[in-house]
Amino acid sequence: MKYILLMSGTKAGVDTHHAWLPRDIDAHLGRLRAIANELTKSGEFVATQGLAHPGEAKVVRGEKSGLPVTDGIFPESKEFLLGYWIVDVATPERAYAIAGRLSAAPGPGGVPTSMPIEVRQFASPRPIPSSNVENSPRGSNEPMKAQKEGRNETRGERT
Repeated sequence: MKYILLMSGTKAGVDTHHAWLPRDIDAHLGRLRAIANELTKSGEFVATQGLAHPGEAKVVRGEKSGLPVTDGIFPESKEFLLGYWIVDVATPERAYAIAGRLSAAPGPGGVPTSMPIEVRQFASPRPIPSSNVENSPRGSNEPMKAQKEGRNETRGERT
C-alpha cells in the first residue's frame, strides 16, 4: 500500500528553521537521510522531496477572462506543504511508524521537532472499461450518443 507523508508548516515555522545553527540543520538532515537509506534497503522507499520557499508559492484557481486567478504570497497564519515522502508499506501502522520517526527528527539542540505529518493512503484507481474511455468520462457512452443524436438525455426526446 502506498502512502504519502505530508509535511506542512507556516511561514513563521520555515523562518525559524532557517535560523537554526548549521550543526542542527546537519543533524536534522542527517537523520532524514538515514531514514531514507533504511527505507531504501527495506524496499519501502518510493520518493521524497522538499519544496521551494513558500514565498514562491501561488494558489491557482479556475480561469477568469482566459487567465488563471492566483493568490499571492501566503500570509503568516496559512499552512502550506513543505515536502513529502512516499512509502510503499504492508500496513497503515508501518506508515504511521515512519511518519513518527520523521516527526521525531532532531531540531535545535537535538530536541525532536514533533512536526505534524499527515499520512494519506493513495486512492485505488477504479477501473474504466476500455470500450467507454473515449466516449464519456462517466463510464457510459449513452450521454454522448444522446448528444450526437440531438435528443434530451433524460427523456430520450429529440431536441
